[in-house]
Amino acid sequence: MVKKEFPYQLYLVISEEACVHHSYLKVVEQAVKGGVDLVQLREKNASTKEFLQKAILLKNLLDKYHVPLIINDHLEVAKKVEAFGIHVGTSDVSPTQIRKDWQKVNCIGYSIEALQQLTTQETQVADYLGISPIFSTPTKTDTIIEWGLSGIEDIRAITNKPLVAIGQMNAGNAQEIIKAGANCIAVVSAICAAKNPAKAAEQLRNEIEKA
Repeated sequence: MVKKEFPYQLYLVISEEACVHHSYLKVVEQAVKGGVDLVQLREKNASTKEFLQKAILLKNLLDKYHVPLIINDHLEVAKKVEAFGIHVGTSDVSPTQIRKDWQKVNCIGYSIEALQQLTTQETQVADYLGISPIFSTPTKTDTIIEWGLSGIEDIRAITNKPLVAIGQMNAGNAQEIIKAGANCIAVVSAICAAKNPAKAAEQLRNEIEKA
């Protein structure tokens, strides 16, 4: 199936605790300069107040670079900071509920954990699908399946929705992930743990564009 156009290619998923060498704001700014064009703030362990404070600072920074902000699984924070969108999984608030509660939402991402999800109303309502993990990763411990390249191909055969691949993505496998049918690569440690986030982002971006 032909994949729908998706204007983003390199997606940074960030939390303060994932950042090894720099503050999360510095990592994001460097990464954007290197080629990241979509950023998700994922703060699973923060209070709503902390999450909101971090989101406001990040939104102000990203607005300078015209890069959209996605909030992970926290509708209240997403609405309050007027984020571009929200990303949810199967155990979070559903995409159909988000559409009802947040009419101004521009973008809803939805994680796919089984092929059966591709025919549900939730998938139809989502703007892009997160395919997670492609390869098992220590940052995500609650997953059911490791998709691999064949999993991306299987999903692409069923849907033309934009696909965002996550799970051990790096410059070494970015090309084959895009060729398998993904629209976009999402990374955590490949940029958050890099001493030079701008260079890491640039290398990833170059590999994606080669594909």
